[in-house]
Amino acid sequence: MGEPQGYDQYPVWMVLVSNLLSLSVYVIGAAILSQIGLIWLVLYLLFILLLELRVVKGHCVDCYYYGKTCAFTKGRLSSMFFPKGVPKHFSKMTITWKDILPDFLVFIIPVLAGIALIISTFSWILLLLIIALFILGFVGNALVRGQIACRYCRQREIGCPAQRLFNKM
Repeated sequence: MGEPQGYDQYPVWMVLVSNLLSLSVYVIGAAILSQIGLIWLVLYLLFILLLELRVVKGHCVDCYYYGKTCAFTKGRLSSMFFPKGVPKHFSKMTITWKDILPDFLVFIIPVLAGIALIISTFSWILLLLIIALFILGFVGNALVRGQIACRYCRQREIGCPAQRLFNKM
């Protein structure tokens, strides 16, 4: 198999757009959950930290982009904290909808919490945050992954379990 197509190192603007989306989802979700209470905010932030750690430690170590700048800079981040894994393991992994459900919960939980808050105490700002989070979570993720991250990913060409999952649809 020849050298895969795509970027060996993603351009800075793509990295910024990809990470800005994730950070926006996290910040808006945190803002919504903070209105319920500090414990919910802390639990949400711990949940995000665990999800990011799961990806960086469990998947990025085996990825083509380990030590390189991928669309989310996680390959470079992973190489700073964890030893390189076995790249052929990445291609052989199987990902199911159950595996990616926690990623969806990052924005679904705050949306549902926000709806509950809106029902009890209406606020235009809260409504706008909920709408923004819903759009960023579904449309924003689809655009960033479809048009930026996955479109130019060399790992996708080698074999990506997420691509196999999404291409079944």
